[in-house]
Amino acid sequence: MRWLAVPLLALVLAGCGGEVRGHGTATLWVTRDRGAQVLYSGSVPAGLTAMQALERKLKVSTRYGGRFVQSIGGVSGSASAQRDWLYFVNGIEADEGATAVHLQPGDVEWWDYRSWKGSGLSVPVVVGAFPEPFRHGFEWAKPGARVVGSGPSVAKLQSIVGRGPNAIVVSAAAPAGSAVATREGSTVRLVLGLRAAARLAADPSAFRYRYAVPG
Repeated sequence: MRWLAVPLLALVLAGCGGEVRGHGTATLWVTRDRGAQVLYSGSVPAGLTAMQALERKLKVSTRYGGRFVQSIGGVSGSASAQRDWLYFVNGIEADEGATAVHLQPGDVEWWDYRSWKGSGLSVPVVVGAFPEPFRHGFEWAKPGARVVGSGPSVAKLQSIVGRGPNAIVVSAAAPAGSAVATREGSTVRLVLGLRAAARLAADPSAFRYRYAVPG
C-alpha cells in the first residue's frame, strides 16, 4: 500500500512541547504544484517548531492523532488523488516531523501541495530556496560550497554561499538556463548553466519557489 509512505514525509510527531524562544526570524512559504502557485509567504519568529510556525499563520488540520498534516488553508491531501502536503527546510526535504524541527534565524520553511505519483514521492533537494541550503544547511546538508567553473559569476556566487563541503558547478556544457540540485551522499551538488549562474549571482532569489529550472 504505497500511499502509506506519504505520511512519513509530512509526519508531525506527537508531543509538541513548549515554544522554544529564539532571536531573529525565519521565513515560511506555502505553495502548490511545485511552487507554481504561492499561497503564503512571510516571516515567522525563529525558535518555533515548523508546525508552530505553520499554525501561527494558516489554518491547519491534521490526521493520525495530530501526527500528519492533512490540510493547510482548506486545501486537503488526498490518498486517492496521490496529492499531499510535503515540506522542505532550506531547500532540503525534511525527514523529521514538523514538531521536531525548530527553526533557526534565517531558515526557510517551505510547504508544497503536490502530486507524489511515480518519482514525485521524494525530492531530496530543490533550487527554489537558494542561497539555501548553502547558507544554513539542514539535517544531512552542511552549509557552504565550493564553486567551480569559469566566468564572472563564479566569484560572486562563492561570496554569496560561503565555503563548505557542497559543490556548485558553473558549466557551459549544461543547458544555458538550467539550475538543478541533487543529493550526493551527504552533500548537495548544484549544476548551473551560464545564464542561470549569471541570474543567481545578480539576484539570489531569481528561481524562488522552483524545484528545478530546466534549460
